[in-house]
Amino acid sequence: MEIGQKVKVIRLRDRVSSTIAQKLGKIGTISGYKVTDGAGIGVVVKFDDNSSTWFFEDEIKLA
Repeated sequence: MEIGQKVKVIRLRDRVSSTIAQKLGKIGTISGYKVTDGAGIGVVVKFDDNSSTWFFEDEIKLA
């Protein structure tokens, strides 16, 4: 996955806040990457409402 690609949130691995849970099924644009706790690399996704958060790669798919 590369910066600028559109992705859809397909699952959430962990319990998250209701704000992030509302992103399930939404489409956003990859805006960067985040180094996680050694389990891999996260993908920062920006949404149309100008919010952004990061997801593991298995939580999103190309839209």
